[in-house]
Amino acid sequence: MDESTRRIVVLGKTGAGKSSLANTIFGEAVFKTYATAKSGTTECQAETKSVNGRSILWIDTPGFFDTDRSEEEMKPEIVRCITECTPGPHVFLILLKVEKFTKHEQEVIEKLHQYFSEEALKYATILFTYGDQLPEGTKIEEFVEQSKELGNLVKKCGGRCHVIDNRHWKNNQQDEYRTNQFQVQELFKTIDKMIEANKGGCYTNEMLQAVKRDIQQEEVNNRQSSANMSPEEITHMAKTNVFAKQMFKFAGVRSGALLGAFLGGAMKLMSQGGPTVALVAGVAIGTAAGVAAGVDATSGATAVEPTPSSDDV
Repeated sequence: MDESTRRIVVLGKTGAGKSSLANTIFGEAVFKTYATAKSGTTECQAETKSVNGRSILWIDTPGFFDTDRSEEEMKPEIVRCITECTPGPHVFLILLKVEKFTKHEQEVIEKLHQYFSEEALKYATILFTYGDQLPEGTKIEEFVEQSKELGNLVKKCGGRCHVIDNRHWKNNQQDEYRTNQFQVQELFKTIDKMIEANKGGCYTNEMLQAVKRDIQQEEVNNRQSSANMSPEEITHMAKTNVFAKQMFKFAGVRSGALLGAFLGGAMKLMSQGGPTVALVAGVAIGTAAGVAAGVDATSGATAVEPTPSSDDV
């Protein structure tokens, strides 16, 4: 993969419009969309495309923050997302719908606060979908100000928020603000500024770095054993093998703890499933303290600046 490729992980509830957003941004039907909120993406999907001269690795995820998904459904897709985005995403794009702030939306915000660390939120941008629900003449910042909880989340993301409407804002309208073309341009300006502020680095932690090393080693092994394979095939096989190994390592670890470890939230794995869980997680992340004491396996998030292409696997 080109070392300049930007890794964007898209997170949000089922029905928030994650797949439709990707199709809007790429200008083609790359991701399958669904007619009902109860359907939605069930598997993590990664696609690399060029957008306005930028190479983008877009990682569409299932509803990690849904309240009705089982642990067994969630865990493989969390592991798949981790494997696809190593050594870490440049951007977390968090999708929320423009809608009345109810108890259900409050639960989603609470989950975001629970799983994300302050460090990870430095790499996050909030994107609201269903923008046609905004009253005429209202900016998304004004909508955010109507909810203290929502406002606090956006503040933690550096005040970065935008709005889009995958259905109604496709055509040119008198109000430029209410067009996808304008909003997508503004979104990528924000992303460019955020990446610049982070000195071109990506969000990472010990877990992501360990997975990256595993993939690199698998690639070396694949080159030696399969000389006729293309670089893309070698990387795909490496990620497939590492995914299987990570699933074995995380056997018994609850999906909530795994998601917290990925996003850096303050979730102690020991409280999720006892010392056995902490031991497995400690081995997987490669943290001696985690193995010995079952301490918070999510600590140590750092920014990694781009290096030669071996980082982008």
